[in-house]
Amino acid sequence: MTDVPPEITRLSRSIARILISLIAFVVCAEAVGIVAYYVENGALFYTHRRTYPALLPTPEDRLIVGEAVHPYFGVTHRPGTPFDIPDALRADPAAPSRLRTNNFGFVSPHDYPFSRARERQFLVGLFGGSVGVWFCQIGAPRLITGLQRHPFFKTREIVPLCFSHEGYKQPQQALVLVYFLTRGQPLDLVVNLDGFNDVALAALNHERGFDASMPSVQHLDPLINLINQSTLTPQKLESLAAIVQDRQRLAELTGTLEMNRVASVHLVLEWYHRRVLDRYTRELGRFATLPSNPTANPLVQATPPVAPRDRPALFTDIAAIWARSSLLMHETLESHGSVYVHVLQPNQYFSTRRFSPEEAAIALSDASPYKPSVEEGYPRLVAAGQSELQARHVRFVDATRALDQEPAAVYMDNCCHYTRAGNEALADFIAAAILDSPGPWRK
Repeated sequence: MTDVPPEITRLSRSIARILISLIAFVVCAEAVGIVAYYVENGALFYTHRRTYPALLPTPEDRLIVGEAVHPYFGVTHRPGTPFDIPDALRADPAAPSRLRTNNFGFVSPHDYPFSRARERQFLVGLFGGSVGVWFCQIGAPRLITGLQRHPFFKTREIVPLCFSHEGYKQPQQALVLVYFLTRGQPLDLVVNLDGFNDVALAALNHERGFDASMPSVQHLDPLINLINQSTLTPQKLESLAAIVQDRQRLAELTGTLEMNRVASVHLVLEWYHRRVLDRYTRELGRFATLPSNPTANPLVQATPPVAPRDRPALFTDIAAIWARSSLLMHETLESHGSVYVHVLQPNQYFSTRRFSPEEAAIALSDASPYKPSVEEGYPRLVAAGQSELQARHVRFVDATRALDQEPAAVYMDNCCHYTRAGNEALADFIAAAILDSPGPWRK
């Protein structure tokens, strides 16, 4: 039997030690990944898959999704623009996942003005911003179910009509309402679900040199840039390129995370995903504050601030615009024999909710450009609702705590939008508030 040379023996032992160390490292890394995932998500990595929020849209998204400038409303969708509902938000899997905007650009199966086909039809107008748009599709069926438990509504066919649009804030809802009333649109009940856009987007307006009452600069400015591309500064182009690049990287990372089955790899990818997401969110906020080049002959004229204001005075003004607009809606509808209910929407940055680690990772971000404005502005809205609206007999409903006790996750991004459970819990809250308010159902 031939003896093995000592060099071969030493090499074999070195390779064995390296392999053992490598296996030990992989096992330990995997164990760390498993523990870290369980601590964060309360579940075993191999039997659970966390979900990732939809990304906030890039400014360029608004240039290609069928938006246009409406002469009365501000930004609007073009008629026939697709609107997709994710499977996670659909209560009925058989319901269509793709809707289209109507003749006025609202996400509704009905063209406007909509006339009653039967006397027993009860027409409910739903006004607001993007939260209102999603509520029209996800929360409205639950709202109808809640109302129809009451004897007054049992014999009535409730028809929800969506007048909400992404980015809308006061006085846009008031302007939309008055316009459609002049067009002969009958409405028995109007629910205005707002508040977030009024503080978050109006504050961005102020930073960018638009008056707080103007349509959202975040929605209007990309269309101005499209009309006159000379308004895009080098800084805005550089910021936009970084946003698009990070969005693409996040999409790739999300796809890799969803397919990955190794806990240690997930730990590293998740850390990197959070860093890129934080950078993406911050850059969106920076882009929103970068000024455009002035144009000598603007086709879209947005009024600059009507008076200099520090930040506290700005939010006082925002709350005043919001309250006056709501009072106008109330008085106008009251003169038409209709009922108006104003709901201040919940938001995660003004909440007593105890977030699970998984929901907090989706819903909360210190990098959010909206967080400071919500924290500063929402107390002003609550105070204005109580002192100015309720005192003038407006049916004002403070729903800022409506989702705090819901056990399921209720926020689906770090902005303001709700999951299906969140929309349905809010619908239950609003239905109860409506039935508790003065109206024909309490006669």
